[in-house]
Amino acid sequence: MIRVVVADDQQLIRAGFHALLDSEPDIEVVGEAGAGSETLAVVRSTRPDVVLMDIRMPDGDGLWATEQIVGDPSLAGTRIVVVTTFELDEYVAQAIRAGASGFLVKDTEPVELIRAVRVAAAGEALLSPGVTRRLLERVAGGLRDPADTAVLDVLTDRERDVLTLVGQGLTNAEIGARLFLSPLTAKTHVSRIMTKLGSRDRVHLVVVAYETGLVQPGWR
Repeated sequence: MIRVVVADDQQLIRAGFHALLDSEPDIEVVGEAGAGSETLAVVRSTRPDVVLMDIRMPDGDGLWATEQIVGDPSLAGTRIVVVTTFELDEYVAQAIRAGASGFLVKDTEPVELIRAVRVAAAGEALLSPGVTRRLLERVAGGLRDPADTAVLDVLTDRERDVLTLVGQGLTNAEIGARLFLSPLTAKTHVSRIMTKLGSRDRVHLVVVAYETGLVQPGWR
């Protein structure tokens, strides 16, 4: 059973997400919160697998709550999916760097919300190529000053190729097809890259790819 906390300052949205997720046989909503500090308290008491996190909340916003959860070693098993709108791109960028494992827009299809919860609970990152590309391209300039490309020195040439494709939102199967590798070999490369770069998940590999210039805004 996947345990979920829904954090949003709008009760109607919380109720809708709650009803939708609880209708699934493998998902259980174990808590709700309408403010940042309340979210942190609920997460610490319930220890969910996934938090659906709104950014704009009172009393410590979603960004603050994300930083607190990710920074708590006892909550290492909790993944955060930011639920937001395109108008909040700058906050999304900060949330990703704070440790969020993915993002959804609030008008997403119900099936995509459910899939996002399952993907995050499995320890993967929610990386819909279209959404990821549009969001990161629009916030790429605000992530921070370009990272020192020396961080890539630990990677082999093949691993750099793989990281570039991860940054473009490709799946392991798509990376394998592009580089003439099996999906399993592509997955192994991705895992090694994450270990070498100390990345929490694929979302952070995307950020590294943008920050180091492996992927440029406007790629197609």
